[in-house]
Amino acid sequence: MLTDNNKIFHRKKILAVFIICTGAFIGLFGRLVYLCVWQAEHYSRMATELHERERSIKAARGRILDCNGKVLADNKTVCTVSVIYNQIEEPDRVIEILCKELELSEDYVRRRVEKYSSIERIKSNVDKTIGDRIREYDLAGVKVDEDYKRYYPYDDLASKVLGFTGGDNQGIIGLEVIYDTYLQGEPGTILTVTDAKGIEVEAAGERRIEPVSGLDLCISLDMNIQSYATQLANQALATKEADSVSILVMNPQNGEILAMVNVPEFDLNHPYDLPEGTAEDITSEEKQNILNGIWRNGCINDTYEPGSTFKIITAAAGLEEGVVTPESSFHCPGYIIVDDRKIRCHKVAGHGSQDFTHTMMNSCNPALITVGLRLGLDSYYSYFEQFGLKRKTGIDLPGEAGTIMHKKENMGNVELATVAFGQSFQITPIQLLTTASSIINGGRRITPHFGVKTCDRDGNVVDVFEYPVEEGIVSEETSATMRKILEMVVAEGSGANGKVAGFRVGGKTATSQTLPRGSGRYIASFVGFAPADDPQVIALAIVNNPQGVYYGGQVSAPIIRQLYENILPYLGIEGDQNEQN
Repeated sequence: MLTDNNKIFHRKKILAVFIICTGAFIGLFGRLVYLCVWQAEHYSRMATELHERERSIKAARGRILDCNGKVLADNKTVCTVSVIYNQIEEPDRVIEILCKELELSEDYVRRRVEKYSSIERIKSNVDKTIGDRIREYDLAGVKVDEDYKRYYPYDDLASKVLGFTGGDNQGIIGLEVIYDTYLQGEPGTILTVTDAKGIEVEAAGERRIEPVSGLDLCISLDMNIQSYATQLANQALATKEADSVSILVMNPQNGEILAMVNVPEFDLNHPYDLPEGTAEDITSEEKQNILNGIWRNGCINDTYEPGSTFKIITAAAGLEEGVVTPESSFHCPGYIIVDDRKIRCHKVAGHGSQDFTHTMMNSCNPALITVGLRLGLDSYYSYFEQFGLKRKTGIDLPGEAGTIMHKKENMGNVELATVAFGQSFQITPIQLLTTASSIINGGRRITPHFGVKTCDRDGNVVDVFEYPVEEGIVSEETSATMRKILEMVVAEGSGANGKVAGFRVGGKTATSQTLPRGSGRYIASFVGFAPADDPQVIALAIVNNPQGVYYGGQVSAPIIRQLYENILPYLGIEGDQNEQN
């Protein structure tokens, strides 16, 4: 029999249990209301996603257009063929048809068809006509989705500039990779509702999230100038049996590149094709090394000894510092002694007495070495840095190489002397052209570039690209003097083969020997600009290892002359009636 105290305790216990149960019920009810009302949309979405199968839709990649609106990189409609394991009804028939239409092995297709996965891709970049044919079979579990493949209408034109894309439509090299974020767009999605077994619910149909096309990239390259420069480069490659030929054409006032040629080029629509005669048993690493060489852009990825074209820089530094004037007198006996080293002029008999203008016209090594020595190591090295030669140009292409230069503490008079006439260090072709531009354009170091703007498919401008400009590289006076001197180099000096009838052209030739010395391998080059008094275009031609005659004035200067004879009128640059010969 319970005592009064026990009864009271028992009642309290029952009350506590009741309160706890009531509280739990209220909590559960509140949670249920919260989930059903405030979280209904979230869980509804989760339930939908649980029964939806997702297939990606590639976005149309933005086109690349030249300065005249000509399409250099476009898209071609292709298909991606996939299979869904749970939806296949006749696996053997699916395997037979896909093997036949896609020209794939039975083993390859069977492994994918019989693989238990939500979706299995069989083949991408399938020609649209084949994709349409497969779609007409109406095979359960086989999906044919339209896709995009990059297409280059002009095959190998500007291949090392444009670059190409991979299977995922992302840029691999060139402008395609630098401007990938603008070009790639946003992919879409196809959502298919399935039941618990993964079987497609036909009545539910499909939901599509449409892709957003990438932006078009408008560049400064002119297809007509690029095409003609490529033609000239190929001619030089063949006639001089050279290893390679590079031609750069740029506006020296703003850095817009009109052409960049590196022959041999490669087919952008088949970038992984190896040259004829390549051994079939090479390793994947060997194959990749060969491809890397084929894709390499010599104008920006490779350095070389510029030779006498670099005398433009030494001359400008000397004039700017005041250690030389156009009238300064020099004597060349055919060599100069620097410390214990005898450095020869290319003219063994020497040039005799000459003023500074004629030393440039004659491309006299001893005279330019003397200018370098007058400047002294500290001053010369300072100008080397001031002209921007120790840093990269910032061009909008991947893999730009930097200048290979002596450390200041390791330089003596001999090293200073050799640098003064363009030897014992290396720069890229784009670096030489950019620095020469800053010397003749009034002293502004511009940034070489291709990208001008992006536009949507309706032609509306979305982005306009801007590039750094550094003022005061040299004075206006020094720049004007250099233009006059370099015009004389072409008019009456070593660059005479670069002369263009009816136009005032300035420039400088170079013939540099590659390492090791005595190898018999040379690089012939010429840099020329026009009009000489107000430069609107500057160009550089480099012929690597020409056979036979190898002098820049005889090999490379004629290339720029032929180029200018055609493109100066095309660009609307007016000639000078006094320049007829």
